[in-house]
Amino acid sequence: MNMEYKKKTNSLKEIKKDMTIAELVSSNKEAAEKLSEAGLFCGGCPMSQFETIEQGALGHGMDPDKLVKDLNEDSIKDEEYGGISFKN
Repeated sequence: MNMEYKKKTNSLKEIKKDMTIAELVSSNKEAAEKLSEAGLFCGGCPMSQFETIEQGALGHGMDPDKLVKDLNEDSIKDEEYGGISFKN
């Protein structure tokens, strides 16, 4: 089976730690899943409307800078490989 992966033409918004979780999830369809994989089940939380990624990470004992870096790296991979996520 020969599979071809094409680069998407739509550019994703850069993820920043001062974004609200709701803003992240609405701008990046896979963000809720990626947050869950990181141990943050924020997608359906009412606080996601007001809480930033940094506040959520700190509230759960995580490094917000590392979380944002990982989310941005995953978003770039998803964009380059047509939404298919490859794990190392």
